[in-house]
Parts: sequence; structure tokens; C-alpha cells
Amino acid sequence: MSDVTEHPGRLRRAGRLKPILIGILSAVLVVVLGFVVWTQIVMQGTRPAALAVWEDPAVSVTDVGDAVVLTPTADAERPASGTGLVFIPGAKVDPYAYLYKLSGVVEEAGVTVVITKPTLNLAFFDQRPLETFTAAAPDVDTWFVGGHSLGGVRACQLAEDPAVTGLVLFGSYCANDLSGSSLEVLSLAGSDDGLSTPEKVADARVRLPADATMIEIEGANHASFGDYGVQPGDGTATISTDEARSEITRDLVELLG
Repeated sequence: MSDVTEHPGRLRRAGRLKPILIGILSAVLVVVLGFVVWTQIVMQGTRPAALAVWEDPAVSVTDVGDAVVLTPTADAERPASGTGLVFIPGAKVDPYAYLYKLSGVVEEAGVTVVITKPTLNLAFFDQRPLETFTAAAPDVDTWFVGGHSLGGVRACQLAEDPAVTGLVLFGSYCANDLSGSSLEVLSLAGSDDGLSTPEKVADARVRLPADATMIEIEGANHASFGDYGVQPGDGTATISTDEARSEITRDLVELLG
């Protein structure tokens, strides 16, 4: 008899819970969809800088789906050297925003550069292995990894791969400890970087090998390492994009060339 009387009560409770559960699931779905839409609103590369690389006879630009590959042509100062750099963009920054700043080392040192397209435009969501990107340049036999800002944090993780020779950081620093590794490391900071400040880069120095090369580019801010306009929270650059490119190219050629 009790089962008969309790059953309608359970049905009533279930009826009350159903709209609550639907409401919770709907709210979660809205949050997830909103987040996905937010990740797709990227800081676009500036057209003049990217166009300069597309029109450069010394550099070939190829979109391979997972990445954008820069390789030297017959007009480059040096032929392909067999050295490559897998480079990871900063959070929500268009991969093409790095064409101009990275093309100099292609021209002058024959380095192949593979600029990745991170999952959801955020490097920490991209857990694909290094070979996903090195496969785009099968002729390269010596690989470096690098990245800008959050992309540099992910690059530090990929640097633990035995296939990696060295690490390049643009306005970034490691969260994992590489101090005991034999990696060749170049860390470039901007004196006017308002996000990855010189102080933050210096504080994280202990996680890099003792012989890491640490360079502060005077007058550069966080966005100086790419070409995508003003970034919220950043300092004000006092050098031009061409001056920043010259410094970046010189330092990369020293390491990779």
C-alpha cells in the first residue's frame, strides 16, 4: 500500500526536477558556446606586414592546414639549411601576424619556419605532438621550438621532446622546469612589455638552462613580437615594427643560423 502512495510523490518530485535540470544544461551550453565564439575572435595580422612577406621573392608561404610554413626560395641569401623552427602564436593571435617578424631568419639563414594554428586559437588547448607540425617540413633534420606569450609556455612543454635542439621565447617564459636540459635557449623580452614584463621573465629565468641567452629589446612591447595592432594591457612601443624585426632577425640568426 505504501508503494502505491509514494509513487505519485516521486513522480511529482521528478516533474519538478526536470525543468531545473534543463535550465542547468541550457546555461552550461550557453557558456560553452559563448566561450567557443570568444576563442574565434582573434587579433588579426596587419595586412601591410603580411603582404610584404607574400610579395617577398626570397620567402615561400604555404598554408598546410595545421600550420603556415615559411621556406627559403632560390632568391634567399642562403638555401634551406636543414634547420627548422616550430613557432606557436600567442593567445587568440592570428598565425599570419607573425609572418613578417619571422621571415627575416628564413631570408638570411635559410631556416624553415612552421607557424602553428593552435586548437581554439589557444595554445594550452593544443595537445597535438610536435610531429604534427614537423611533418610539414620533412627535409628539416634539426628542430627548435618557440612561441610568443602563451605560445611560448606551450613551446616549453614541447621542448621536452628528445627531437628538439633548442627553444625560442618571445615575450614569454616557462611554467615547466628546463634548467637541467641541454637545450639551446633564446629568450627575447620587450622593455615596454606590459603583459610578459621584464620582471616576470627575469623571475622565471631559474627554469631555463644556465647558459640561456636572455635579451631585452629596448622600446619593444608585447605586440612588437608580431604585427596585429594594439593589445589590451600592453605597454607602448617606442620602436617601429621594422626596428623590432631587425633585432629579432639578428638574434634568431645568431641562434639558428
